[in-house]
Amino acid sequence: MAKVAIIMGSKSDLPVVKPAVKVLKDFGVEAQVRVISAHRTPEEAHAFASSARENGTEVIICAAGKAAHLGGVVAAYTTLPVIGLPVKTDMMGGLDSLLSIVQMPSGIPVATVGVNGGENAGLLALQMLGIKYPEIAEKLSAYKQAMKQKIAADDAALQAELKEL
Repeated sequence: MAKVAIIMGSKSDLPVVKPAVKVLKDFGVEAQVRVISAHRTPEEAHAFASSARENGTEVIICAAGKAAHLGGVVAAYTTLPVIGLPVKTDMMGGLDSLLSIVQMPSGIPVATVGVNGGENAGLLALQMLGIKYPEIAEKLSAYKQAMKQKIAADDAALQAELKEL
């Protein structure tokens, strides 16, 4: 079974992480969720990232706000794909988190989704896993087809509503 680790810098990030967990579980992918801080528990971040591959993890999602260094710290200690999930903050609306995650130095790539983009973080992890697991790729195709059908239905309903004006 495919496995994705989701690490958040603080338990308060859980509402942003839940959509990622849900979409992974909907696709039958195991999601291991932990609170590990790049700044307050750096030894744990190092240990987790260094052993992730041996523990069966294939992709790591790191959610963090403010000085959001978690994804970069994790990426420094693993060759697994790391997805940064910036968390909205009161101070700068998440721009601080986004820039902290996306501006990695050369050699330490962290794929990054939008601020509070938990669902997209999960979907990006699934797309990465879909390279190895054809059944996940097939489910993603069906997921996208369902989105297409919903938009077509919404458009048809809008056109019907506009005719009544």
